Amino acid sequence: MRWRVILPVVALLLFGSETYQSVRMNRETHHESDKYFWWSSIRLDPNPRDKNPKGVATCKEGQENCVAWDLRSRIVDPGLLTELLMLSGLPAFLVGAVILSGFGHLGINQIWAFMISMPLLLSAWYFFLGWLIDRWKFKRPHLS
Repeated sequence: MRWRVILPVVALLLFGSETYQSVRMNRETHHESDKYFWWSSIRLDPNPRDKNPKGVATCKEGQENCVAWDLRSRIVDPGLLTELLMLSGLPAFLVGAVILSGFGHLGINQIWAFMISMPLLLSAWYFFLGWLIDRWKFKRPHLS
């Protein structure tokens, strides 16, 4: 088995699985006042340089289940596999945070930046880890 192929594939499957769960959760809990996309416990802003954010809609009298605040943070339990992905891929997530911060300052959509950069960063990181494992496992001493 070549770990430099297997590890990136597993990482991309875990990333895809969490992305699917996050899209589902965001659709189910999307409110008019919620301007962020949540990938697991990471908040992504589609319009980071919005100088005139849409105001929070007030509740009408007699309206049930009305929310009138801008939710800037959530408590999200990422789950065991997502935590494993985030911990083992910490260098990729740290570089991704720097990229997102830079794109946010430029006003670039953080959702797109995250969805494009993180699979590439995770693949590169896990390819490197797989290469190290393959090198360590299949290294043969040279006879002189």
